[in-house]
Amino acid sequence: MPGWFISFEGIDGVGKSTQADLLEQHLRDLGHEIVRTFEPGGTELGQEIRHLLLHRKGDVAPRAEALLYAADRAHHVATKVRPALEAGQVVITDRYLDSSVAYQGAGRDLKAQQVRDLSLFATDGLLPNLTILLDLDASAAGLRRNQTGQEPDRLEREKIEFFEAVRQSFLDLAAAEPERFFVVDASQTVEQMQTSIRARVDQLLAQ
Repeated sequence: MPGWFISFEGIDGVGKSTQADLLEQHLRDLGHEIVRTFEPGGTELGQEIRHLLLHRKGDVAPRAEALLYAADRAHHVATKVRPALEAGQVVITDRYLDSSVAYQGAGRDLKAQQVRDLSLFATDGLLPNLTILLDLDASAAGLRRNQTGQEPDRLEREKIEFFEAVRQSFLDLAAAEPERFFVVDASQTVEQMQTSIRARVDQLLAQ
């Protein structure tokens, strides 16, 4: 596929959206065509699934939750991500399948491999060229979430132990695939993080 696929990952509150926005502008300035998206909810159908996942009152069974995320991802990749990559564009997504493995696999006590296999089926095996993992202590990330003043969604209301497990799962995924993951210390300033991210992305795109 001629395009480039970049995903941003990490627990809630680490600054993924900010860093993705800054990288998008940087690559646009360099003349790249960018498709900026996110999960869940990067399509019209995905917005309906996102509401069910994050804003519906009441619990969602863990397996049902995993299947809903996979349904969102399947439609997202088929209708938005793959067409952009085939057109030679750079796709930047805020979350992708590693979030499902970390959140549903570790946070929900499902088997991580089952969650990964489900996502790979949903996406027909599509993995990012680069996954940027913003890593931050769960307590520090929680403080950042509390400072936004926004009403937390269903996942953001989880306990600190949940986010600690998810963070460790992300780090384990990065250790298992060092050629795909680029881990960034999210305790740094916004500018410091972006500098290292740009250097890594520019290096890869120049190859």
